[in-house]
Amino acid sequence: MIEIIPAIDIIDAKCVRLSKGDYDQKKVYSESPVDTAKAFEDAGCRRLHLVDLDGAKSSHIVNYRTLEAIASATNLTIDFGGGIKSDDDARIAFDCGASMITGGSIAVNNPKVFQSWIIKYGADKIILGADAKNKMIATNGWLNNSDLHIVPFINSYLEKGITQVISTDISRDGMLQGTAIDLYKEILAECEGVYIIASGGVASIDDIRQLEEINVPAVIAGKAIYEGRISLKDLEYENLKRKC
Repeated sequence: MIEIIPAIDIIDAKCVRLSKGDYDQKKVYSESPVDTAKAFEDAGCRRLHLVDLDGAKSSHIVNYRTLEAIASATNLTIDFGGGIKSDDDARIAFDCGASMITGGSIAVNNPKVFQSWIIKYGADKIILGADAKNKMIATNGWLNNSDLHIVPFINSYLEKGITQVISTDISRDGMLQGTAIDLYKEILAECEGVYIIASGGVASIDDIRQLEEINVPAVIAGKAIYEGRISLKDLEYENLKRKC
């Protein structure tokens, strides 16, 4: 059964959401990311997707104190991303309570460093961020586009031991208009052995069901939860079903 992973995106230590990755289209949903994380845990969630948007824009980790506070206040398995560009950034993230870190821009711009993390921390601790627009990988908080197609990009890192991949269709992120089903079908068909975590566009439980039908193992949901389209009760119900 598909796992629903709630997301918390951080700007200025606040819980926010963007639309299509546009920093000018920011909406603050909570002044307390810790309380938000606790609510997700109370609803039966075991994992949290935490993104440092300030870090992604600044190219170095910024909101590590928020990560530390959430890790100290909950038992959630936290995958953390945004601005992790150096060995020091990776060390800070793990020291502050991240169970896993996600590298996207670093995997494009400095693959030697990213590959060294796979060796140092283990492939189960490192997630590949494969965020794309029109199937082309984007970097630096989605501010820059590359000439890398998503499928060979993912496959190049599967060969190096990566198993988990978070892929966001940027054009759908925060738009509540449905997920990129065709993109995930292509990834599952062309990237053997990948544990793909879908992200972007989730508007309802029905969208999650569609991903489940094509065997996507996990999905990140953010704005749909904050806008009440997926309630904490819905999360609790889905998490109870996973335990059965």
